[in-house]
Amino acid sequence: MSRMVNCVKLGKQAEGLERITYPGELGQRIFDSVSKEAWQLWLKQQTMLINEMRLTPINPEHRALLEKEMEKFFFEGGTATPEGYTPPKN
Repeated sequence: MSRMVNCVKLGKQAEGLERITYPGELGQRIFDSVSKEAWQLWLKQQTMLINEMRLTPINPEHRALLEKEMEKFFFEGGTATPEGYTPPKN
């Protein structure tokens, strides 16, 4: 049986992550209260941020920015969309 969590992002009980996906205290908070579905939403958001803001995850400043955005995304009601971003049309 899969692990269930009360997902803070989706506002419902959903299947939890199988393992901790991020280090440290933030990673533990995510593991305890973020669903697989919400994590996938974050991965899409993170990709958009990296591409639109021309971030390099190897850069410590860029990693810190992404971590801050991750915390906002899950625990503070959302993250910013880069200025001028237009979502792709399906």
